[in-house]
Amino acid sequence: MALRMKHHLGLSSRELRYEPTALRLRADAHGQTVVDTVDALIVWEPRRIVPVYAVPPEAVSGGVRDTDPQPDPVDLDSLPPALGPMNFETHTCPGRVVDVGPLPGAGFVPDDPDLGGRVLLDFPAFDGWRAEEEELVGHAHDPFKTIKVWSSTRHVEVSLGGVVLGSSRRPRMLLETSLPTRWYLPREDVAMDVLTASDQRSTCAYKGHASYFSVADGSEAGRDIGWTYENPLHVAEPVRDMICFWAERTDVVLDGVPQERPITPWSRPEEQRAADRDRLELG
Repeated sequence: MALRMKHHLGLSSRELRYEPTALRLRADAHGQTVVDTVDALIVWEPRRIVPVYAVPPEAVSGGVRDTDPQPDPVDLDSLPPALGPMNFETHTCPGRVVDVGPLPGAGFVPDDPDLGGRVLLDFPAFDGWRAEEEELVGHAHDPFKTIKVWSSTRHVEVSLGGVVLGSSRRPRMLLETSLPTRWYLPREDVAMDVLTASDQRSTCAYKGHASYFSVADGSEAGRDIGWTYENPLHVAEPVRDMICFWAERTDVVLDGVPQERPITPWSRPEEQRAADRDRLELG
């Protein structure tokens, strides 16, 4: 029986995983370079879908010290099967929490000897990161993740509660490893009159900083329903100023065919719970 690659990769997420990187990595805090190394690893803790950088203790200016007291172990049964980049302090393998230079609790040293005692670093705890001479944002880069933008003439219509948010025959399709297809629409093809700018902001390590829109009626379902990259990183330059809506939270019709809403960590909680119930019944 054929094995879908996405499911195959998902099975490995239960393990502690790593990959060497040839990059020179530097991280700053309090106006000084705290980390400088050419001997880093990219590490995924169990259940993590986004990696962190791990560096030798000697690469840390000011040293590494065990945090006292150590936090209580996490109840793994209380965690979802996949964890995003937030909440670094939630660790899913044995190890110890450490202070990194001037930053308390910004590191974690797994017990696994294959990592050579390297320290996993809390990316947002630092003021800035560089890989070689380029700035890094968001989180550590996954070397197995790709992003590609394709121009299209397919008809994409997006609606919410019967209200059309956008309809375009000149969308751009953004494909990103392990994520649902994202359709970006030109602003001229979006019903901007039913949207209002949101205070929500997010950062993608590959695409840059996004700002959001909500449906102007103030409904909870329409909150932060779409986003745009006004100054994207180079890989996302083809979608500059275009608008994308959550496929998980809207109704998408592609060439006249309604699309099923994907279930991801960004789905509404009630939809995630319903999907969990369905999986239990099928199991």
